[in-house]
Amino acid sequence: MWKFIAKRLLQAIPLLLIISFIVFSLIQLAPFDVVDTLTTPNMTQEQIDLLREKNGLNDPFLIQYGHWLLNVLHFDFGHSLKTQSLISQDLAVKLPNTLMIVVPAYFSSLLLASVLGLWAAANKDRFPDKLVNAIASIGMGTPTFWFGMLLIYLFGYKLNLLPIVGMYSTGQSGSLADLLRHIILPYLTLIIAYFPELLRYIRAAAIEQVKEDYVTVQRAYHASKSEIVFRHVLRNIWIPIVTRLGQALPMFVTGAIITENIFGWPGIGTYLTSATNDLDYPVIMAVLLISSTLVILGNLLSDVLYSIVDPRIRKAG
Repeated sequence: MWKFIAKRLLQAIPLLLIISFIVFSLIQLAPFDVVDTLTTPNMTQEQIDLLREKNGLNDPFLIQYGHWLLNVLHFDFGHSLKTQSLISQDLAVKLPNTLMIVVPAYFSSLLLASVLGLWAAANKDRFPDKLVNAIASIGMGTPTFWFGMLLIYLFGYKLNLLPIVGMYSTGQSGSLADLLRHIILPYLTLIIAYFPELLRYIRAAAIEQVKEDYVTVQRAYHASKSEIVFRHVLRNIWIPIVTRLGQALPMFVTGAIITENIFGWPGIGTYLTSATNDLDYPVIMAVLLISSTLVILGNLLSDVLYSIVDPRIRKAG
């Protein structure tokens, strides 16, 4: 197992270096640079040149990249141009806030999609299957921002039952009950974002398994439908499910950008949006690099989970 993981890690290192180079290059190709966000109309050209020298912008491209990469390896992403705060410290605060709504919403969606997907597969081409397929289609066609605004109007304005902005109400900072009330609407919005695609994916995987010979054999032995589905089919759709778990890893960081902005949730999404509006390039580079890195690590996680679910894959690797 450890040899398998080490091999996958070694294969991931060159990809991570390439991604870091691409991210840095894209920011360098932007029409503005760090100094453009720091200068004021009252500054002289000499002061501007000093700023460029201080930020290392007069160094050759590869030298700049090398310095930046070395700092990143020490988890130093630099300072925000807008607030002058350490980006690593900002991320340490913002990331848990994002995980607080994304992780529960994703795993709730996965659990619900698994149950309904198996139910649909067990009743293929019958009413339950058509109902589940219709739910998935309607969900995939529902814009996240529209559903979020609908929840705000219904539960925030019309019924006045739930708060609609931020993590805490004024004067309630640190209150668990108030935090949970603020989580509800973003949580429901994210379920609509994640659930339909997961449902369609698991339904399709389960239907493929229902066609297999082992299901025919179980039916010949008069096994009940629930026993076939939840004892045999469920076990065999774990591989496609763990694929989704690996692919979901980057989504745990940047998978709630729209929802966070709708509800003013102080997570990575609002942090990245604010940085983009303010041309805060160090923040943008940090978030893009983390998100891209998680794509690679997500694929690695999928491989590891594969090897746990099906040891034949580990032996073949």
